[in-house]
Amino acid sequence: MTLTRRLFPLAFIALVGCTDADAGGGGSLDPERQPATQQAPAPAEGQAVAVFAGGCFWCMEKPFEKIDGVVEVTSGYAGGEVKGPSYKEVGGGATTHIEAIHVLYEPEKVSYARLIEVFWHNIDPTQSSGQFCDKGHQYTTAVFTSDPTEGKLALEWKKKLTRELGAPIVTDIRPAEPFWVAEEYHQDFYKKNPDHYQRYRTGCGRDRRLQQLWGDKAGH
Repeated sequence: MTLTRRLFPLAFIALVGCTDADAGGGGSLDPERQPATQQAPAPAEGQAVAVFAGGCFWCMEKPFEKIDGVVEVTSGYAGGEVKGPSYKEVGGGATTHIEAIHVLYEPEKVSYARLIEVFWHNIDPTQSSGQFCDKGHQYTTAVFTSDPTEGKLALEWKKKLTRELGAPIVTDIRPAEPFWVAEEYHQDFYKKNPDHYQRYRTGCGRDRRLQQLWGDKAGH
């Protein structure tokens, strides 16, 4: 795959969103396929992991990487049964994975409660069709919880936001599942291709909608 699509005009970027032009097509998987991606390693001693799906994973890395106590943010795929899915398979609807981020952090420096707050303020939890201009199951939102405490906190947030926004919150709360690390060119895309990233983000209407929903809390 290439990044040719990032050179296309803004209107085209807004139309196709985070999916590469050659990622479509759907269809079934080759039964003899080999895994294309690797599972994320377990955290080291003194570290923990939070996994969130907020639509295009390019746009979810930066808000978390700015937080003191976050060690690393990795883009990838979660929530599906296929082992080692590729971007083309996920984007083409050949698997049930969704784009997600793997947040490796130090609980002594930053709490899970803080991380999940940042998550909510970087998504539109009322949109069931995807996120912003990106449509499809692979762009739906979810919180993958690793224990009952995380699950309880996520559900409390859903109740709180239902009252605050006056609309149903459709973000899934799901048990933790294998996280597959996306291809290298997706990692830190906003740093590697800042101009293309910003054109996509603006064209997709992400910041505009976040501001409508969250005001001063948007993107924090």
